[in-house]
Amino acid sequence: MRFRLANGHRCGHNVPEVFTRAKGVLVSLRVLLIALLLPALVSAAGASPLADAVDPFIGTGGHGHTFPGPTMPFGMVQLSPDTRLTGWDGCSGYHDSDRVISGFSHTHLSGTGVSDYGDILLMPVTGRPERAGTYPALADTGYSSRFRKETERAGAGWYSVHLDDYDTDVELTATARTGLHRYVFPAGKPAYVIIDLEHRDKLLDANLGIGDDGVLRGFRRSDAWARDQWVYFRVEFSRSVNSGHLITNDDGLITKAVLSFGDQGGEVIAQVGISAVDADGAAGNLKAEWADFDFGAARGRARQAWVRQLERFDVPEATGADRTILATALYHSFLAPNLFSDADGRYRGMDQWIHQADGRDQYTVFSLWDTFRATHPLFTLVERARTRDFVNTMLAQYEQGGRLPVWELAANETDCMIGYHSVSVIADAYLKGIGGFDGEAALQAMLSSAHGDRFGLQAYRTPGFISSDQASESVSRTLEYAYDDFCISRMAAAVGDEDVARDFDRRSQSWRHLFDPQTRCFRPRRNGQWLKPFDPRRVDNNYTEANAWQYRFFAPQHVTQLMELYDSADDFAAALDSLFTAPTATIGRDQADITGLIGQYAHGNEPSHHIAWLYHAAGRPEQTRAVVGKILDEFYTDKPDGLIGNEDCGQMSSWYVLAAYGLYDIAPGDGIWCVIPPRYPEMTMRFEDGRTFTTRREGDGAVASVTWNGEPLTRGWLTHAELIGGGELVFHLGAEGVWGQTEADRPHSRVPLTQVVAAPWADAPSDRIRGSLEVTLDHADPLAKIFCRDNHPSPVDNILYLEPLILESTTEINFWAQADAGYSPIVTASFTALPHPDWTVTLASMPSAQYTAGGPEALVDGLHGTADWRTGRWQGYDGQDFTATLDFGKLRSVHRAGAGFLQEMRSWIAMPTALEVEISADGTHFRKAGTIAANVPDTEEGSFTRELVLDLDGWPLRAIRFTARNYGKLPAWHPGAGGDAFIFVDELIVE
Repeated sequence: MRFRLANGHRCGHNVPEVFTRAKGVLVSLRVLLIALLLPALVSAAGASPLADAVDPFIGTGGHGHTFPGPTMPFGMVQLSPDTRLTGWDGCSGYHDSDRVISGFSHTHLSGTGVSDYGDILLMPVTGRPERAGTYPALADTGYSSRFRKETERAGAGWYSVHLDDYDTDVELTATARTGLHRYVFPAGKPAYVIIDLEHRDKLLDANLGIGDDGVLRGFRRSDAWARDQWVYFRVEFSRSVNSGHLITNDDGLITKAVLSFGDQGGEVIAQVGISAVDADGAAGNLKAEWADFDFGAARGRARQAWVRQLERFDVPEATGADRTILATALYHSFLAPNLFSDADGRYRGMDQWIHQADGRDQYTVFSLWDTFRATHPLFTLVERARTRDFVNTMLAQYEQGGRLPVWELAANETDCMIGYHSVSVIADAYLKGIGGFDGEAALQAMLSSAHGDRFGLQAYRTPGFISSDQASESVSRTLEYAYDDFCISRMAAAVGDEDVARDFDRRSQSWRHLFDPQTRCFRPRRNGQWLKPFDPRRVDNNYTEANAWQYRFFAPQHVTQLMELYDSADDFAAALDSLFTAPTATIGRDQADITGLIGQYAHGNEPSHHIAWLYHAAGRPEQTRAVVGKILDEFYTDKPDGLIGNEDCGQMSSWYVLAAYGLYDIAPGDGIWCVIPPRYPEMTMRFEDGRTFTTRREGDGAVASVTWNGEPLTRGWLTHAELIGGGELVFHLGAEGVWGQTEADRPHSRVPLTQVVAAPWADAPSDRIRGSLEVTLDHADPLAKIFCRDNHPSPVDNILYLEPLILESTTEINFWAQADAGYSPIVTASFTALPHPDWTVTLASMPSAQYTAGGPEALVDGLHGTADWRTGRWQGYDGQDFTATLDFGKLRSVHRAGAGFLQEMRSWIAMPTALEVEISADGTHFRKAGTIAANVPDTEEGSFTRELVLDLDGWPLRAIRFTARNYGKLPAWHPGAGGDAFIFVDELIVE
């Protein structure tokens, strides 16, 4: 574990700070004195604050994607070193394995899977200043510098490092809206500070100026994940600038400055204020949080802010590495969302106009697909006032941008991930008694999201589920929309709108339509059928960063009803067991997010996070305890790679915090907290109103009995009202009792207001008819009646299905089920008669198993793939050429021949370099007819299709062979550099 320097004012002792140099490493006599006095001080004053155990380097290695630099709780500024600017593990701008620093910028994201920020970079240098950064090259040219890990230190609100190339010490700290830099230059070398506005993201606009007072002012407008981000800044220095040089880029923008501070060496302190509003905002923020160049005092205030933030959590028995892990998990939980309004209350809205937040703060960085699960539920316990501001921020974003946030960043909607999980956060807050916003207005904002037509919602509303040929990630979208609709139903009921409550209660049961009773998985549906072939291990575009195993139990709002589809609670528990004991190997797409595997459970990504707690519903709380304990033990450490996956703006750490306290809210919006014994013998959490929740365990072994405020508690859960009201939860351990095991003591999902009949399905060997095709219809309920009608040759309504249907021509079948609870949605399945049934396609190369489009006949069925390649109409060939032979069965005159292709470079799909066409008059002997070059730039953005066609002048042919040459390895500029490109083809063109 890295050593952290403490603030010089601990325990009331003010130890003077004197720095000396020993072999290029900064040594603080203050630290040495504290180290000598520490045992006595701790003995006299008790354990040190939990904030002093924070190690910001946890998560900076592996795939955690965190940053080590200082920030305040939920602060606007995240001032941190930048060591890695590209690649997936460079999302935060820093990786623990790097040894070159490009500079120190003022905005960073904590644990995301997409890159952005890194705004307003400062870099102290000595000697001859270079004008350009050299990432990713070493620091032999340019202004970057090597550093050694042993000189790098960090704590809550503070960071330091020695820049070896410049023999310069750097310390950083922060206020809420400003960053403070402290540079100590060596004497005898010219000292400079470089400011670079071209650092990292694509620059849209910028300006930079140096006033006569030596103050640096400017702005940066950039395009990355946030497509239009504004950052204004103002920099003031503790020493006069000897001279300044401004640098203009090729577009005529002033983007860099080189400031000279002479060669006398010594200390230079810079304080940087930023704002998304304007130059006055940056100046106002700097004035409001002015530190008067007293770096030590500013650092002390930052530390004290973290002491206050974490002192609400008291865990006296957590020591050593355990204390560091817990403290850092709390620290990471309180980094985001980030403050976005200036000191005067102004902020940039989603409409890019400037607005005023009166009596509250505005925030940004809402990673809601991740954080609705544990981070925001944690906030409903310990950040209720700030949660009110979060909700009002979301409602303001709806008013200004037309919809609630999905994944908002710097007043930009990125539309990253799925669902509309802002409704979960809003409903959960409202139902847990967090007021301060208009409930009815909030409901209208929720309905606006749910009634939209984007991302498969129109399809979802019509039959009640999304088919894989209607939108990508169809299973995950359906399941997560259903959960969000549960939250809307609960919110509507709370504000008295019974019609909306009932309508969305029905929608919340949409998961039923994708539950396959044979595999007992949520399975993709396509063209009214179950998608075939199906393997729950397969990672593909039907699930979001996961597979069917990891989404198998995602109906958190209706766990009881899901369990009823199994034979018994024991059977459901056995299904959970099978998840944790299955072989860990996945198949299909390589998904970097699927990490932290226990069987097929993947703790490194969010879809799995609630699953271990589902044992409670089956009356197996001891199994919950066992699995949760294993996760805590194996997937959280005090090392830089101590997070098993992306931190995701607090979610990974918040899960740890809640689990360590033995708490989890499986379905935010339901108000039920599952409980298990805490990780440490006694843990206390203090709420904003002064009440406390204490959980402790006595003895060893299994849970024998439990008391809540001194009274026996036989159930395995508490209501939110009970928990937030404060009290003491005591687990008496010993021989296992029956706590939480009886039907009455298990957490039960709310009984739906309406009953939904699951959708029936069709089954056929193909979607294409060659001569005739047999189609069967079926339903999960063997007693249900199925009715159908078709559109050919004339529609016939309400035919009771009794036997397989035989189709001989293109037919659309509409069918539905009737059961005791009513009628299912109407399902549609279309079957296409091949336009040329005597044609055959033979593939010499085999498509990827997840991109078969249903087989070779898909290439000649007359149905062309669209620009949305995820819907399954394209055949995909990974790292290989595409070769197919089309045999007409007889001679025919051919004027043109070719094929359709798709390119989306971001998804590794590239146009072939060329299409070669060979022709044959006998089907055996082929000769080359010609080659068509694609001539499509690999830098062209977006998803688009092209037809590559060769003129053949009406030659009589029996067969044509098509060979598309693969692009090859992805180029160095691509995020997947060195990986294999795909060819996507559909369909073969013959005229």
